[in-house]
Amino acid sequence: MKALIIDDERLARKELDGLLQKYDTIQVVGEAANADEAEERIAELSPDLLFLDINMPGRDGFELLGALERVPLVIFVTAYDEHAVRAFQVNALDYLVKPIDPVRLDLAVARLPVPRESGVPERTVLGLEDQIFLKDGERCWFVALKDIRLFESEGNYVRVRFADQKPLVLRSLNKLEEKLDPHVFFRANRKHILNLRYVESIQPWFSGGLNVKLRTGEEIEVSRRQTSRFKELMSL
Repeated sequence: MKALIIDDERLARKELDGLLQKYDTIQVVGEAANADEAEERIAELSPDLLFLDINMPGRDGFELLGALERVPLVIFVTAYDEHAVRAFQVNALDYLVKPIDPVRLDLAVARLPVPRESGVPERTVLGLEDQIFLKDGERCWFVALKDIRLFESEGNYVRVRFADQKPLVLRSLNKLEEKLDPHVFFRANRKHILNLRYVESIQPWFSGGLNVKLRTGEEIEVSRRQTSRFKELMSL
């Protein structure tokens, strides 16, 4: 598993690199001292795992994750104590508090999944198991695309609906649509992209459109322009 260490402190990067040398399943492929440098390294090296510091000059670790189209596995490395970490520890693989305890690192590494097969070409479309990072105010989430039922445009922002959550994030619905599997995520109208796997019922609607009800109760109008495509995908 290819890992990238991101920390503005050079000694902290070197220390973690040394601690990781004993793990046969982890290959440290690079380092970065800030978010800008990390974004370049991620694009260049396609790491499977990030050891990510939070407080860095310029953009912090959260802002870096928010700029990525596909988020690798993340183990946070932070100077915060355990109580502070709880504010952002939502589905991240793990977190490590500085100075890193080797025993605690063992536990974090033990949580890693089986390394992905090498040589698999980079996909241009996100898969259902891929996760995206969302931040709304002080709250953060890592969420798999399969768990998102609806994207809803609100001006320059997108409301992301999953479980009982609905964070509002600074994203473009058009850009987001380019990265989603069109056989699963359907652009129902100008404002909505819905996950077809959540569709419960379909009814004829005004002007030749359709009214789609999701299992969670939301009702979305499929525009007349999109109705033929929707029927094709749903085999109606």
